[in-house]
Amino acid sequence: MNDDPHSDPRDPATRVRKFAPGDIPQIRAIARESPQAADWAEESYLAIERDAQLAWVIESGDTVCGFLIARTVASDEAEILNLAVAPSRRRAGYATSVLQACLSQITRLRIQRVFLEVRESNLRAISFYEKQKFVRTGRRPGYYQNPSEAAVLLMRELTG
Repeated sequence: MNDDPHSDPRDPATRVRKFAPGDIPQIRAIARESPQAADWAEESYLAIERDAQLAWVIESGDTVCGFLIARTVASDEAEILNLAVAPSRRRAGYATSVLQACLSQITRLRIQRVFLEVRESNLRAISFYEKQKFVRTGRRPGYYQNPSEAAVLLMRELTG
C-alpha cells in the first residue's frame, strides 16, 4: 500500500506512506505513550479501511514513528481524528511531514476545510497546529474525560 510515499529530505530513510493493518501494533504503542492522543481499540484501527477513513504513518526504516487518521465529514470537509508521534521522535518534523501528506491528499479530494479538536491543556499541539495555519474556531467545555477538560476547536482553509 505504498502508492503515495513521501520521503523526508532530512532523512532519506524516513517516509510517509498510507496506513496498512500491519501497522496497528506500532500505532497502538505510540498512542499508549501519548496521553494526549486517543488510544483506540484494535477494532477501531481495523475499521479504518472499511469506513473509508484516511490514514498515514511516518516511518524510519521499518519503525513506525507516528501516524495520522482523518475522515471526510462532508463533500468539502474533513476532520483529523488522531495524530501522534513517538515521544523519542518528537520535535524533529515527523508530525509536520505526516500532516503535510494528509493535507496534500485531501486537497486532491477537493476538501476545502479541515477541522480538529485538541485538549485545552495541550499547548504544544495547539501551537503546532497554529503554525500549520489552523485557526481557533471555538471551545467545547467538558469535551474530554479522564480528566474532564475542554476541547479547543481548530480549522484550516485549504486551497487547491
